[in-house]
Amino acid sequence: MTQRGIGFVLATIFIDAIGFGLIMPVLPRLLMAVGDFRLPRAIEIGAWMGLAIAVATFFAAPVLGNLSDRFGRRPVLLIALAGMAIDYLLLAVAGTIWLIFIGRVLSGALGGSYAPAQAAIADQTAPEDRARTFGLVSAAFGIGFIAGPAIGGLLSAFGNRAPFYAASALAALNFLYGLTIFPETLPVERRRAFDWRRANPLGALAAARAVPNMMAVAVVLTLWQIASMVYPMTWSFYTIAQFGWSNAMIGASFAAVGLIMALTQTFLTGPLVKRLGERDAATLGLVGAIVGFLAYAFATQSWMAFAIMVAIAVQSLVQPSLMAMLSRRASPETQGEVQGVASMAMGIGAIVAPLALTRVMAEFTKADAPVHFPGAAFLVAALFGLGALVLLRRLPRVGA
Repeated sequence: MTQRGIGFVLATIFIDAIGFGLIMPVLPRLLMAVGDFRLPRAIEIGAWMGLAIAVATFFAAPVLGNLSDRFGRRPVLLIALAGMAIDYLLLAVAGTIWLIFIGRVLSGALGGSYAPAQAAIADQTAPEDRARTFGLVSAAFGIGFIAGPAIGGLLSAFGNRAPFYAASALAALNFLYGLTIFPETLPVERRRAFDWRRANPLGALAAARAVPNMMAVAVVLTLWQIASMVYPMTWSFYTIAQFGWSNAMIGASFAAVGLIMALTQTFLTGPLVKRLGERDAATLGLVGAIVGFLAYAFATQSWMAFAIMVAIAVQSLVQPSLMAMLSRRASPETQGEVQGVASMAMGIGAIVAPLALTRVMAEFTKADAPVHFPGAAFLVAALFGLGALVLLRRLPRVGA
């Protein structure tokens, strides 16, 4: 892949992560301020918001993936970036819970551009190099998380709206960057006609079932997505309920996670996957993640939260390895569609996660809860992680 092409994709993921991370520290208190309610109610609203975002992503991802197979990666990515800039601006001025809700749903739909971004990398990357390259994508996301939440926490000193303005400006700058330097990575002769039967979630499901073992990998990815969503969906709420953290402290914790993940994905993912193979590398990551989930469920001190972050660093192996396993099963002409399958799998996981994780946390933080247990969502995450691990180990070693 050309340096300009991969540079833009990594920059897109990086800036998307910054924009996403900027708003995470302030979202709980923004909901409480706009809706004039307490934390348990904000957690409940966050659960339904997460569900709506996931549904939007679920339907948008295969459409964007297939559109990129028909028209190329460049126009699809640029349109999504322009939409994100407008969406963050809407969130910056939203004065009601419903407007915030609509803005977050639009974020979910436009976030489906992750599929064509991944496909742009797969277009010109050799199969044996894809786990390492997808690791760079994850590293870009992790590095964005270093900067985004930390900046968001600091910007919250100027009000809960300031991070949204910053996210809008970053998305607009990335659109201009792509408009001027991003080359098309999918040649015309490798494009295929757009087909609505393949560009809907059930169509993506059919594509997954048509290739041996692809459906099984997609299910593992779905289970992992549900488990891993415990961090972006509940962390801000969890740390307020469990440790009483400020916005700045929440931002610093996200930045710490981003730093750890970025270092792991940059320096360890490629060598470990090459040494262990994709299936065994994902296994190691899942084991580390499950241990981390259990530890967070019962953590009682702030220092424990930071100590556990180091222990679960190996979980950064999971997604790049699973993405590479899916990509190996695709032809050059269907990389966009297969990345749509991956987004579909993660979308299903994200639909289940708000109900399985955030809603559970809401129930155990209410005033009338049978026991005050903010870490309940992490126990649920551990169960889903265990399910992913069991299914992964049943996959054949060849090509995995």
